[in-house]
Amino acid sequence: MEHIHPHHGDHYHGKPLIRFDHFTFRYLHGPALEDITLEIADGEFIGVIGPNGSGKTTLLRAILGLIPPSQGSLKIFDCACQELQCYHRARIGYLPQKDTVDPDFPITVEETVMMGRAGAIGLFRWPGKADREIVRHALEDVGMAEFCARPLGALSGGQQQRVLIARALAQHPQILLLDEPTTGIDAPTQHNILDLIQHLHRDLHLTVILVSHDIHMIAPLADRLALLKTRLYAIGPAKEVLRKEILAQVYGPEAVTTDAGHVLITDHHH
Repeated sequence: MEHIHPHHGDHYHGKPLIRFDHFTFRYLHGPALEDITLEIADGEFIGVIGPNGSGKTTLLRAILGLIPPSQGSLKIFDCACQELQCYHRARIGYLPQKDTVDPDFPITVEETVMMGRAGAIGLFRWPGKADREIVRHALEDVGMAEFCARPLGALSGGQQQRVLIARALAQHPQILLLDEPTTGIDAPTQHNILDLIQHLHRDLHLTVILVSHDIHMIAPLADRLALLKTRLYAIGPAKEVLRKEILAQVYGPEAVTTDAGHVLITDHHH
C-alpha cells in the first residue's frame, strides 16, 4: 500500500476515532475487504474512492458495526466494532446510497428527520419538545426548514438528499458516513450538496467519510483520499494519491490517462 504521510499538523485534527488494524472481512464468494490498516482522526474529512464492487460500501458497514472482522480488528471510539452500544451507534450518522422515494408514501419532511432521533430517544418513547427542536435545527442546517410539513416524495432529488442528511444530523453524530451522496442528481445540485457537506464538516466539527466514484469532485474537499479495491492501495492527500502509476494499479493502465497535468479515469461502470 502506498501510505502517504501528511506533513505534520496538516491533516490530523484530533485523536484517532476509527482504527482499522489488518481488518479483513470475507463474503462466501471471497474477500470484500482485505488487510485494511487505517486510522481516521477526529475531525478529518476522508474521501473513499475506487471502482464499483471495490468494498467502499462494505467499509462504511464495518464502521457502523454491522460486519465483524474475519481477521484483524476495528475500533471505533475505542470499542470493538461488533461491541458498539446503542449510544455509540447514535454518534455515527449514515446516509446510504440514494433510493428513490415513493412519491405517494405519506411521510413528511419533519417525520423523516425525526426518524434520526430513534437511536437517541429509543423507538418506543414519544418525541418531546427537545426532539422537535433538534429536528428543526437539523433542517435549518441543510436549508430545508420551510419544507417541514411537505411530503418527502413531493421534493426534488436534491431536496430529498438534504432532508436525509438532516435525518443523520438529528442524531447529533460525531461521525458522518456518506455513500455516493451525489448519485442520481443533476450536476449543479451535486455541487450544492457537496458545498453543504463541506460546511457541515467545518461548522459542526464532524468527522466525515464520503464514498464517491467521482474522484475529481471529491478530491478538493477531502483532507485525505483512500484508494480502495478490496485492499487499501493508497491513503494520503489527493495530489499524492491521484498519480497515474498509483491509479493504474486499481483501475488498470488502459483506464488512466493524463491530460494537461490532470489524471483522467475511464470507469466503464459510470
